[in-house]
Amino acid sequence: MAARGGWGRWGMMVALFLLAVLQLAGAASATALPVVINTWAFRKAAETAWRVLQSGGSELDAVEKGCGQCEIDQCDGSVGYGGSPDESGETTLDAMIMDGNTMEVGAVADLRHVKNAIGVARKVIEYTKHTLLVGESASLFAVRMGFPYEDLTTQKSLSMYSNWLNQSCQPNYWKNVVPDSSKSCGPYKRPEKVTPKEEQPISQRRAQNVQSHDTIGMVVIGGSGTVASGTSTNGAIHKIPGWLNSPSRDTNNWYSCEATCKSKHHRRMSISEAHSLQRNVHRIRASVLHFVLEGFFFCLFRNLVCPPSQTTPGFSITY
Repeated sequence: MAARGGWGRWGMMVALFLLAVLQLAGAASATALPVVINTWAFRKAAETAWRVLQSGGSELDAVEKGCGQCEIDQCDGSVGYGGSPDESGETTLDAMIMDGNTMEVGAVADLRHVKNAIGVARKVIEYTKHTLLVGESASLFAVRMGFPYEDLTTQKSLSMYSNWLNQSCQPNYWKNVVPDSSKSCGPYKRPEKVTPKEEQPISQRRAQNVQSHDTIGMVVIGGSGTVASGTSTNGAIHKIPGWLNSPSRDTNNWYSCEATCKSKHHRRMSISEAHSLQRNVHRIRASVLHFVLEGFFFCLFRNLVCPPSQTTPGFSITY
């Protein structure tokens, strides 16, 4: 899950200091759990996940329903149906969900004609020995699991696609092709002689679209410390069909793990795998700590009420 700002060694030192202060004050004790955290200001998604927990649902249930709420609401146009049409005008979906207790991951990518991508990703965990299903085959799997086969296109996505065509298909994700992809639409093909063009600096490309790096990512920590995480997106707008969005392919960045996970799994891992897992566990814990502390102090200093319920311990944060 991508955060908007960096979180280096100095940030971790400050976070640890603040956490110690909170512990002394009793605010970061076990009574602060459960916690629901998600990127961006998708408050309804956090509230939906919270209600699932309060009604007795599991952390994985909460992540599925929370991200699923964003799929229904088409959050920011970057999640769910009717957004980010590819260069053929079709909306496709990517999603991933992880159970921190079992370390199981389920993901789908380039999912077509099925709206509930995060739900299908969970079914990958529950009913297969695979991790990732892709494309039309993922859609067929979803139908077998009982999901309706639907059109993901809307009038809004059709309008976005039409406007893009009228602007000579700018911007797009092609390079070193003919005709010149910076000036006209395709179909493109490989030239007889390739002359690479100088690309824009990464900082300039990011500046053009501040929302290009993230959609919804959610982490849920239950009252007992059990963790689950997930993400859902419709990917990059005007992408080349078949491109896999990073949340569905970068499973190494999505470890959700209890404190005992290393002791439970170390006998099945090689040394390199254990080191990789340890790095990722530290990364997710640092991210969670970052979100929790920032949200807590924002509420504290702005006189906002974090707890969704005055009678129930815990809080939800959107970031």
